[in-house]
Amino acid sequence: MLLDTTALNQQRNFFDGHTDIWLFGYGSLIWKADFAYLERQPAYITGWARRFWQGSHDHRGTPDAPGRVATLIRAPGAVCHGMAYRITPEVLAPLDVREKNGYLREKVTLTFLTARDDAQTEKATTEGLIYLAAEDNPAFLGDAPLNDIAHQIAHSHGPSGSNKAYLLNLAQALRELGTDDAHVFAIEEQLQRYQ
Repeated sequence: MLLDTTALNQQRNFFDGHTDIWLFGYGSLIWKADFAYLERQPAYITGWARRFWQGSHDHRGTPDAPGRVATLIRAPGAVCHGMAYRITPEVLAPLDVREKNGYLREKVTLTFLTARDDAQTEKATTEGLIYLAAEDNPAFLGDAPLNDIAHQIAHSHGPSGSNKAYLLNLAQALRELGTDDAHVFAIEEQLQRYQ
């Protein structure tokens, strides 16, 4: 089921009055930054784990055959790596439309990473935004056996392309960041059954 959260997000002005905002991407925003940004840096957030538990009725699937895309679940002690973008507030309006199917703006603490001699080291922290599809939104699909998730991803297509391409692009982007994500890589491995 599609839930358009555009209007709700436009009321969630955690950084009202700021000239720039940090946005943390943990799914397609890592590899598909089709918006203007001032700066981008690898970063991570703690206490959250990436999961393919959100239905995609509008991008990587259809209302009759939704795909599965990334969201975050609370996971004490977990670390979720991604890409942080410094943006101006007007960039949020098109992002609200892009992330409209159940995702809401939430405030989180980001820790930046900086490369030093082929090793990533921690840098500064700041507050930023994520788009979070929580379990109380109508498009939330929740947990399922990995093979079932892979099967759904392998067979889902939508206006933004195949669900499989979404997952494979994310897995590649995570490798390029030098991070391991057991959930994403396990689904990627299961997808090989559907070549």
